[in-house]
Amino acid sequence: MNLICSFSTGIKKEDYQARKKFIVTFYTIRIAANTTKPTYNESLNRLWYSYLFSLFFFFFLFLFSLFLSPVSAQPEYSHCCIVFYNVENLFDPIKDSVKNDGDFTPTGFYHWTHKRLDIKLNNLAKVFLSINGWEPPDIIGLAEIENANVLKKLCYNTGLKAFDYRFVHYDSPDSRGIEVALLYRKERIKILDSYPIPVVFPFESNTKNRDILYTKTLIDIDTLHLFVNHWTSRFGGEGATIPKRNYYAHLLRSKVDSLLQINKDACIIIMGDFNDYPSDESMVKYLQAKNYKTEMATGTLFNLMFSFIGKNVGTHKTKEFWGCLDQFIVSKSLLEGKYRWQIENREATIFDAPFLLVPDEKYGGVKTIRT
Repeated sequence: MNLICSFSTGIKKEDYQARKKFIVTFYTIRIAANTTKPTYNESLNRLWYSYLFSLFFFFFLFLFSLFLSPVSAQPEYSHCCIVFYNVENLFDPIKDSVKNDGDFTPTGFYHWTHKRLDIKLNNLAKVFLSINGWEPPDIIGLAEIENANVLKKLCYNTGLKAFDYRFVHYDSPDSRGIEVALLYRKERIKILDSYPIPVVFPFESNTKNRDILYTKTLIDIDTLHLFVNHWTSRFGGEGATIPKRNYYAHLLRSKVDSLLQINKDACIIIMGDFNDYPSDESMVKYLQAKNYKTEMATGTLFNLMFSFIGKNVGTHKTKEFWGCLDQFIVSKSLLEGKYRWQIENREATIFDAPFLLVPDEKYGGVKTIRT
């Protein structure tokens, strides 16, 4: 699905009501500038898709593209595309003695091999090279990658190599080795700082949890703070895992507040697979991510997915119902355009790729392809 702020990827706005959701989710948030001199091609109406899923299991791909455009004249870049992608189980086939990754080995449950990995990596690269017209994304947040090895292969052994991608990644304590990372185009983005934010539940301190990745970037002359998330899943029961996601939200909010204390207009983008919906307790009470359409005066963080509530539109399907577990949350300054960058039209769009869907004979509509 695509979350698009003032960014068209060839899908007309009026088509959204008729579309159903599917496995690949591109979230495109465009932070746009009031400039008359774009510095690179903005022909975003031509998207060429190639068949992504030649593997034997589902890929739940949540791709958020954030388009930043400077408000002032003469920017170095007219737009910046930021994407979040849950690439689901991007493992290498090598058994790690300290991780529970045996299923993704040649002799494991999925019979995972280097050949299968290479197919998946090249298919992922094709998606990234298609998402933003003639210019691939500037920043890509990733969830469910195993290690730096698969990131190196993605950046250097696929079509992404031509665009000089680098990555930010830290090993996390997660028992399966499921981690988050950030890709960026070196010539367009400068990394000022980065670190993992450990998550230790005070009520269950012996668990091994995925870190939150914080990255401080420089785009043109402005600073952008990014948080990449993959919160505790609902596996084992939604109710039983609520406290864990609430704690993730509480911890993340404390980090955001620290930034806002230094600069109340800090440009902050929070992306990820939260395993909760925009109206859930973790998002509303603990992260305090509000609906800008109704709460602009009282909030500091705003969830761009609120506009899809009640429309049976989203990034995740449970039986016949679609919802948004994958979200983009931004600070007020990116909606008001106080600095050089702003989100165009303050809106997000969910983009579907029809070739990734098949009819859902049991619950109606469509469902994701199982290959």
